[in-house]
Amino acid sequence: MQSALVAPETEDVEKPKRRTYTAAYKLRVLSEVDRATERGGVGAILRREGLYSSLLAVWRRQREAGELAALAPKKRGPKVQQPDERDRRISELERKFVNAETRARRAEAVVDLQNGVSEILGIQLPESPLEKS
Repeated sequence: MQSALVAPETEDVEKPKRRTYTAAYKLRVLSEVDRATERGGVGAILRREGLYSSLLAVWRRQREAGELAALAPKKRGPKVQQPDERDRRISELERKFVNAETRARRAEAVVDLQNGVSEILGIQLPESPLEKS
């Protein structure tokens, strides 16, 4: 009788994901641990939450150092910088300059049109003070 060789089944195990904790969760656990007075209470909380005591120590140090912001998740990416007041003023003046140039071109076009119409109709227009100088 021959025994059949059977390959053992392989199990695909997903790579464990790193747990992240919100600031509210950390503060809640810390306050619950601080209130635990009976013997073994802190250990029970740690087992229930699946935490290590070293993590509690890190969170306590952060809280005592006043690093409440360190308990909140940090936003990734470059820091947003407020525009400088001078840069804002420069862009405002550039916008005004472009608007003034546009208005001046329109005004020149209107004057050219009036001169053309007056030539066609044979009407003599008075000279402007700017043309005299």
